[in-house]
Amino acid sequence: MRKFLLGFGFWSIMLNTNGQSVASIVGPNKEINPYHYAVVKRAEFKQAAVSSAHPLASMVGAAIMKKGGNAFDAAIATQLVLAVVFPNAGNIGGGGFLLARKTNGELIGIDYREAAPEKSSRDMYLDKSGNAQLNLSQHGHLASGIPGTIAGLFASHAYAKLPFKELIQPAIDIAAKGFVLTEKEAASINGIKESIEKLSTQPTAFFKPTRWRVGDTLIQKDLANTLERIQKEGALGFYGGKTADLIVAEMDRGKGIISHSDLKNYTAKLREPIVFNYRNHEIVSFAPPSSGGILLAQMMKMIEKYPVGKMKFQTPESVQLMIEAERRAFADRAEHMGDPDFWKVPVKTMISDAYLAQRMSDYIPNKAGSSKEINAGKISESEETTHLSVVDGAGNIVSVTTTLNGSYGSKVVVGGAGFLLNNEMDDFSVKPGVPNMFGAVGGEANAIAPGKRMLSSMTPTLVMKNKKPYIVIGTPGGTTIPTSVYQALVNVIDFNMKLGDAIDLPKFHHQWLPDEVMIETNFNPKTKEALQKMGYILKDRSSIGRTDGIRILPNKTREAAADRRGDDSVAGF
Repeated sequence: MRKFLLGFGFWSIMLNTNGQSVASIVGPNKEINPYHYAVVKRAEFKQAAVSSAHPLASMVGAAIMKKGGNAFDAAIATQLVLAVVFPNAGNIGGGGFLLARKTNGELIGIDYREAAPEKSSRDMYLDKSGNAQLNLSQHGHLASGIPGTIAGLFASHAYAKLPFKELIQPAIDIAAKGFVLTEKEAASINGIKESIEKLSTQPTAFFKPTRWRVGDTLIQKDLANTLERIQKEGALGFYGGKTADLIVAEMDRGKGIISHSDLKNYTAKLREPIVFNYRNHEIVSFAPPSSGGILLAQMMKMIEKYPVGKMKFQTPESVQLMIEAERRAFADRAEHMGDPDFWKVPVKTMISDAYLAQRMSDYIPNKAGSSKEINAGKISESEETTHLSVVDGAGNIVSVTTTLNGSYGSKVVVGGAGFLLNNEMDDFSVKPGVPNMFGAVGGEANAIAPGKRMLSSMTPTLVMKNKKPYIVIGTPGGTTIPTSVYQALVNVIDFNMKLGDAIDLPKFHHQWLPDEVMIETNFNPKTKEALQKMGYILKDRSSIGRTDGIRILPNKTREAAADRRGDDSVAGF
């Protein structure tokens, strides 16, 4: 591996294992080489840009737009490549949300969140004594909800320009012919391959008797065959036919409950986005069954009346204010949010100025609040998700967040089909008051029911300034997703940062319970000391999220930024 600095950001050039040059084999015009590619953290492009969790995915998305596709085409192709090159979160066995704004101003929200199987039940993870068996909701076959990604991609295709068979071909090529692993990817697979071998019932592409190393080539023939069936048969190539048979057979071998009927009846749904204003910016985010849009609206509107810009970045004053907004929003999440098809979510009230003013009425500057005293307001989701942001030359903007829930989901690879299944059932409230894998608690609003979609934290977000597209942004990170987007937007709007700095600088997170503040290890030490004196319990974390975004500058240049915390990379032209 050779490393050098060039232009914006850090590039890592990868070669195949024997160091030989290999011809480009991927992309609309076979212009991308999966054995020799670069990580680009920041760049500016005149027409179109993609920011995602992997350089090959971003490069394919940009190439699709260069060929004539729009932002929707790019988003579809990028997601499919991520399912191959980013197996810990990219997926066809999980689900997600697409949020978009067309050039005519039309807003689009597509919900392809996973759903509970027909045979699921409210107390399915409780033992005879009523104790939660979180091992069953987090690992193995019973942890998986009905996958929604492929249904979501075909729903998204209604707004695209190019044939779906062209958009899926790069993913097929990379799965069949392989790609070289980065250092982070090799380490990630090494850390999980034993669990995948233990929980899967058939051999998988991730197994290797020796350790995976940087520069090794990962080939996924079964996944390539599955993608080819989708290419030939459309969504039925996943939800019916051989692939569905393989999924159900895997469920039977592992005592899972997803059936042919579950797969046949799954549909993506259109959702009306959450829209609110913050300091003369129109912000658009996702509605329930995601909690993200409501949380973002609540947190930003709770701090809007305060002079955040004058408080300055990461001072004790600004951080404490933002923490207390996070605390109150997450208390509401636990009580009031769930799948709107099963639970009446009081969206308008929860983001209203009057309600949020009441929520902050007990805020005391320079004093830590208490989650024992601050509960939900009274009203009459590693965190292996992945995000991509796309802007095309015409001004369409697309923000997509998808997930398997935990890293590598349930750790189950569908035998003969080559893809990992999610462990999203853990995002339900398995038992009221019992935290899930991200520490989030919930109640009846998010209880398990057949066909219901589990509450999510995903927060794909768009920002308009002067009624024109301005920012496309999002991140993985479980329950840290809304707070990461919140902080990045405040960094840009209140602290006038470049997008790359807004994404890369240290973050913090509070989610009501547990009553502690997570901070990244490079957090401001003076602010850390001040918060402790106020009474906050701080918990160090190596990293929070992997935010990817694009900002459209006044001269229409696309300022693209990929998080320093992973192999995230930008591409464009």
